[in-house]
Amino acid sequence: MSSSLKDVAARAGVSARTVSNVVNGAARVSEETRRRVQEAIDELGYRPNLAARSLRAGRTGIIGLAIPELHSPYFGELAGLLVDEAGRRSWTVIIDQTHGDAEAERRLLKGDGGRVMDGLIISPWALEAQEVADIARPLPVVLLGERNAQGRADRVTVDNVAAADEATTHLLTLGRRRIAAIGLQPHLANGTAEQRAEGYRRALRRAGLTPEPRWERTVGALHREDGARAMAELLDGDAVPDAVFAFTDELALGALHMAHARGVRVPQELAIVGFDDIEDGRYSHPALTTVSPDKRQIAQRALQCLADRIYSPSNEVAASDLTVPHRLVVRGSTGPGARVS
Repeated sequence: MSSSLKDVAARAGVSARTVSNVVNGAARVSEETRRRVQEAIDELGYRPNLAARSLRAGRTGIIGLAIPELHSPYFGELAGLLVDEAGRRSWTVIIDQTHGDAEAERRLLKGDGGRVMDGLIISPWALEAQEVADIARPLPVVLLGERNAQGRADRVTVDNVAAADEATTHLLTLGRRRIAAIGLQPHLANGTAEQRAEGYRRALRRAGLTPEPRWERTVGALHREDGARAMAELLDGDAVPDAVFAFTDELALGALHMAHARGVRVPQELAIVGFDDIEDGRYSHPALTTVSPDKRQIAQRALQCLADRIYSPSNEVAASDLTVPHRLVVRGSTGPGARVS
């Protein structure tokens, strides 16, 4: 016999309304209460009647996730976390890939293609945040990334300036002074590369160093081959860097590969720091020092913002602008054994 909502409430020691709030994400509850309810749901194998719930509420139980690249390890890991966390709310996630194309982002926001969604989480690369908010109305939408909608849409982001500053400062504390930056993208307007470049330059200036264009490398994309190509350019220059801050782990892994191919020892001759803390970086040789954003918290906060929008009239919920924490994870690419020549 299948378990009911009342059975879950009795097992968790809460009211049936509280169980409903946890399942639907309709109200904020404490993490301890949410944990107890989720444990009871898992133990009893409770599954809500999604069809009946949707008919009563006029909702589908389906949300959208629009990301630029499905093959990106960072976005892949984040998408997996979002699907897991959405499952705890009994939501189904439809994932779309935009390639950072403005028209693709507009089509998703307008609902072209006949898909019916209760809300959308999107990482826009092409559209300005205010345009995203205007197009999406009345669809509940949450932005991931640097686009600031100035109170017109919820946003969940990382402090890229502070994180890049911390990564560069780490290299400076190791005695590195010829620090290159790989990952500038002036052709994109999403702001991520610009903010990371700002943090990199800020740390150099604070150390009494003048940022130099010769140490900054523009890339067409954020993939391994782009990092390898940029690293080759740096190694072929008149002066060779003693450290690299790459704006993504994929770029850093490409740089690491090229350093090995050219016989440059990491970290002895070249220290490398990445950004994103993807799984591949933990298994490279040496393992990659990186900025680790709290991806699970990004997923949780984005979904809570979406739930607040879905279950409450828009004019009753102020737009949230949330910054999740990050930390620098020091591994072998800058770790013990490094020396400054």
